[in-house]
Amino acid sequence: MGVRLGLLLVAAAMLTGSASAQDAPPERVSFPSADGKATLVGYLYRPALAAGARAPAVVMLHGRAGPYSSRANGRYDAATLSRRHQAWGRLLAGEGYVALLVDSFGPRGYPAGFPRGSYRDRPDELNEVTIRPLDAYGALAFLRTRADVSADRIGLQGWSNGGSATLAAMTQDADGIPAGGGFRAAVAFYPACGLKGRFEAAPYRPYAPLRVFMGTADEEVSPRRCAALIERSRAAGGDVAIRFYEGATHGFDDPGRRRQSLDANASALEDASARALQFFGAALKK
Repeated sequence: MGVRLGLLLVAAAMLTGSASAQDAPPERVSFPSADGKATLVGYLYRPALAAGARAPAVVMLHGRAGPYSSRANGRYDAATLSRRHQAWGRLLAGEGYVALLVDSFGPRGYPAGFPRGSYRDRPDELNEVTIRPLDAYGALAFLRTRADVSADRIGLQGWSNGGSATLAAMTQDADGIPAGGGFRAAVAFYPACGLKGRFEAAPYRPYAPLRVFMGTADEEVSPRRCAALIERSRAAGGDVAIRFYEGATHGFDDPGRRRQSLDANASALEDASARALQFFGAALKK
C-alpha cells in the first residue's frame, strides 16, 4: 500500500470509527523512565512479522494534551487514545515498524494532559527539556530488550510538547543516552523551539538526522523561532531541516474533521506523513 493511500485510509477509519477488525488494539506495556523514578505506560503497535524476524521501531512522544482523547471521560487506556495517536500507530505498524506510544503524563498523575495556554502552570516533573527526553530513552531501552525489534534501528517522533522533547533528546550532550547509542533518526511535528533557552549560547546540534514539520499559521508555537533554531543548527553542521506548510495550523495532522476541514491542514497531513515515512525508511530500513 502506498504511503498516500495508506494514510488516507487510516485517517478515514479514525474519522468514521470503522477501523477494520484486523486492527487489533495496541498492547499496553510498562517500563522505567531513564529518570530512575517513574514507571511509564506505553502502547505498542506491532507489524505482521515472520517468526523470529526483527523490525525497526519508532518511539512516539505525545503533546501537552497527553496521549488520550479529550472525550476519555476518566477512562485512560488503549481504547481512549486520541485519533492522531491511533492513526500514526497503525500507520507505522502498517509500514513495518514496531511503534511505541509513551504516556509521560498519566503515570505522573496528569492523564488528561493540559489545556492550551497552561505552559507556565505545568509541574517541572513533566519538563520537556530535562525529563521527557529521559522517558524517550527509557522507551528506547525497553524496545532493545524485545525479540521483535532491531536494536540498532530505532527512531523517535514527537508532537508539540513531545516534539520539543524530541529536539532536546537528540542533542549530542543529552542525558540518558544509553551505552548502546541513541536514536538513529528523529521527526518533530510543530515543536516549541525555545527549549527553555538551552541553545541561546551555542547552536543546537542533533547527533542523528532530524526533520521538523510545522504550519505557518501555528497558533500555539512560533514558526519563526523554530526557523531560527534550525538555521543556526544547519550553519553549525547539523543534519536537520524544517519544512513549513503555508496556512497550516498547530495539530495539522489530527485526522479529526475540525482540523481536516482546512485545506492547508489536509495538504500538510498528506505531505508531511509521506515525507516522515520516507525519511524513517531511509534511516531505519536500510
